[in-house]
Amino acid sequence: MDFATIVKLSAQHAKPAGLILQYGTAGFRTKAEHLDHVMYRMGLLAVLRSKQTTSTIGVMVTASHNPEEDNGVKLVDPLGEMLAAAWEEYATSLANAEEQDLATVLRDISQKESVSLQQDAFVAVGRDTRPSSENLSQAVIDGVTAFGAQYHDYGLVTTPQLHYIVCCRNTKEQYGTSTVKGYYQKLSKAFTELRKQASSYGDSPRVVKVDGANGIGALKLKEMQPYLQKECLIELFHDGTTGKLNCACGADFVKVQQKPPRGIKMQPNEKFCSFDGDADRIVYYYVDSSSQFHLLDGDKIATLISTFIKELLVKVGLSLKMAVIQTAYANGSSTRYLEETMKVPVYCTKTGVKHLHHKAQESDIGVYFEANGHGTVLFSKTAEETIRQLAKREMDAEKKKAAKMLENTIDLINQTVGDAISDMLIIEAILVLKKLTVQQWDAVYTDLPNRQLKVKVADRRVIDTTDAERRVVTPPGLQENIDELVKKYRLSRAFVRPSGTEDVVRVYAEADTQGNADALAHEVSLAVFHLAGGIGEPPKPL
Repeated sequence: MDFATIVKLSAQHAKPAGLILQYGTAGFRTKAEHLDHVMYRMGLLAVLRSKQTTSTIGVMVTASHNPEEDNGVKLVDPLGEMLAAAWEEYATSLANAEEQDLATVLRDISQKESVSLQQDAFVAVGRDTRPSSENLSQAVIDGVTAFGAQYHDYGLVTTPQLHYIVCCRNTKEQYGTSTVKGYYQKLSKAFTELRKQASSYGDSPRVVKVDGANGIGALKLKEMQPYLQKECLIELFHDGTTGKLNCACGADFVKVQQKPPRGIKMQPNEKFCSFDGDADRIVYYYVDSSSQFHLLDGDKIATLISTFIKELLVKVGLSLKMAVIQTAYANGSSTRYLEETMKVPVYCTKTGVKHLHHKAQESDIGVYFEANGHGTVLFSKTAEETIRQLAKREMDAEKKKAAKMLENTIDLINQTVGDAISDMLIIEAILVLKKLTVQQWDAVYTDLPNRQLKVKVADRRVIDTTDAERRVVTPPGLQENIDELVKKYRLSRAFVRPSGTEDVVRVYAEADTQGNADALAHEVSLAVFHLAGGIGEPPKPL
C-alpha cells in the first residue's frame, strides 16, 4: 500500500494548526470549516475498517441537532451499529495526527488490528442537508479513493437510512433491499399490514403533523408519502423550504425548551411530532384545552412500544425475556410505571445510544430510548425466528392476529439505530390499534416535573462519575452537596455529568413540582459552578 500517495493527497485537506478533536458519542462535531481534514481521514479509516471486517462500512456526514453552521461525521459498523470503541480511539488519533505522522498512524492501526491491506474495501457515504455537507462528503470520498477503495455515494439520506443500507449490504439483503426505495418499501408494507389489524381499518387516512426541523427528515418524508398514501397523510412543518436547520424547531428544541417549535399554531389536543436534523430522534407533544404544553418524549415512547409488545407476547403465549433500557435522564415516573405496573425489567446505562444498544442486546427483546427521543427496539435472532415461525402456524384467530402483528412490528422497526421515521410509524400504528388519543397515551403515567441546565466550566474532565453517571466521584464534595440539596424537595433526584462534546457540565433535576425542580436544578448548578471551575457569571435563578 502506497502510504506516500495518501499523505501527498492529504495536503489538499490540510489539518489546521493546533486543532484537537475527540471522536465522541456522536462522532466528530464542530464548526464545519474545521472538518475538511477530518473527513478525508475518516474516509481512510473507513477503508481500514472495511478491510478488517471484510464488510461495507458507512460514513455519515451530519451534525444531527447542532446548529446549521456546525457539521460532523459518524462511522457505521457492519450491522448498522455505531463504530466499535477501539476504533473510536483510532479515529481520534488519526484526526489529530500531524501531516508528517499520518502514514505512521495508519500503519500502527493496520498492525494492531491485523488489517490485510490487499483486502478489497467498500464504503457507503451519506450526508444531510447542511450547506457544508456536500463538500465535506467529497472530502470523505477523496480519502476512500486515495486508498484505492470502492464506494457508493448515497447522497442525501437520513442517518438511520444509511445505517439500514449498511446492514442490508452486509447481510446479503436479508435485512432488506439496500436502497432508500427498499427502505420505504419495507417500512410502508409493515405499517400497512399492521394498520389492517385495526378494527377501524378502512377509515380515512390519519393526518400526521410533523416538524421536520428544516432537515433531511422532511425531505425523505416527502419522498415516502406516496408509499403511505392510503394509510397516513403527512402534514409537514419546517420542511426546509424557508427556515434554517434546527433553528427554533426540531426534537432537541422541543425537548429542552418544553414548548412547540416557532411558527406552529397548535389547536387544543392536536397531536404533533418533531424530528431532529438527521432524523434519528423523535418527540411527540400537544397543548391541552387550558393551553398547557405536554411533551411525550423517549420515556413515553419506550413505555408505549414496550407495553404494546408485551401485550402481544402474552396473547400468543411467548415467554421471551424483555427489558427496557434507560439512562439517568429517564423520568422517575416512567421507571416506576414499567417496573411496578408493567412488570418489565428496567436497566440504566451511561448516556449515549451505543451504551443502551449494547445493553439491549442482552435480552430477547430490548427496548431502548434516551429521554431525548433517540431509540429503537432490538429483537434477538432467537426471538425473531420464534415469532416468524409462530406467525406461520395454524392457531386460533386471535393468537394468529397477535403473532402477525409481532412479525410486522419487527419489520417496521429499524433495529440498526434510532430512526424518527420508523419510530413515528410504529407509534402511529399502535395508537390506531389500541384506539388511543395522544391525551390517553400521555395519561398512562404522569411525568415528574424536571429541568435540564448546563454550566460552563474551564475543563469538563474535572467531573468524573459512576453508577451509570448518576453519582459524582470528583471533584470532592460535589456529590455530598447534591445529596443535601436533594433532601430539601419531595420526590426529587438530581445528577450532573460532563458533556461529551463541549466544556459544559449538564445538570438534571426532578421533583414534585416544576418550581421545586427548577429550584433544585439552579442550586445544583451553583454547586457545580463553585466546585468544578465554572467560568463567567454564576447561574441565575430560573
